[in-house]
Amino acid sequence: MQLMKARLAWCVVVVVVAALVSADAMAGNRKLMTVNAAKVVAERAILESITGLKIRAEERVDEMIAGGVTVEAKTEAAVKGIEYTDIVYDPDKDIARVTASIDLGTVTNIVGKDIDFGGRRIQRVGFATSTPAMAAPLQAMRAAEIDAYKNLAKKIVGFTLQSNTRVEDFVMRSDRIRTRLLAAIYGAELTSYRWDEEGDAYVTMSIRIGEIDDVLGQKVIYDGDVLEVEGAGAQYDELSGSPGTFSTRGASTTVREGTLDVPVGGPAPRVDENTGGGVSLQ
Repeated sequence: MQLMKARLAWCVVVVVVAALVSADAMAGNRKLMTVNAAKVVAERAILESITGLKIRAEERVDEMIAGGVTVEAKTEAAVKGIEYTDIVYDPDKDIARVTASIDLGTVTNIVGKDIDFGGRRIQRVGFATSTPAMAAPLQAMRAAEIDAYKNLAKKIVGFTLQSNTRVEDFVMRSDRIRTRLLAAIYGAELTSYRWDEEGDAYVTMSIRIGEIDDVLGQKVIYDGDVLEVEGAGAQYDELSGSPGTFSTRGASTTVREGTLDVPVGGPAPRVDENTGGGVSLQ
């Protein structure tokens, strides 16, 4: 009997140890993937600040009604020496925030010009997730960054505006406005970011006046030493009733601030079966 009890106790110990080993062996890779993705996003942000990016934008207004805003941005360069000074991960939201920094000497920017940063440290933040339902606020933040770059380019480099209006018998028959922009921007820094209570993202981006001179190749006079603009981004396309490429289905309908100050998600569009495929809000 004692032998049987001893064997039974030994079996229980083996089972417990095996369970612990199995649980440890099954530790998932979600956190690792999310943190690594946030590092890559932060690396891109660093690259855009130091070497710059090319911006192509068009804004359309027809009959005083918003016709659309399209902005495309791209960058490419080799970079080394980036350090990750702060990594935060929220397991409940599966969102990571990584702060990356780099000390700069002379850098060849996106238009092939050598810029001496004189040892200045550039620091940028990157957010990422491995969970699609949590991506909407992070995508809104990226949209806000690109909008800020566009606004900087409009102020520094300028843009082309075309307008055509036709009036008959004192009544406006047609009115069309188009703005177009093609520019390269470098040296800009993101100085603040936030989400409002509705989940829209906003960033403040700035550039030193001396670096504006470098962009234009001529002296620029502004009040103060820094030119600052704000960019905005939304979580989904309310006008078309479509989330576009990035679906927010499954996100919370209530915007909440969390441990990373990132809303879980804004109101996601859904198909209303009673309206023949129209869109309403959850």
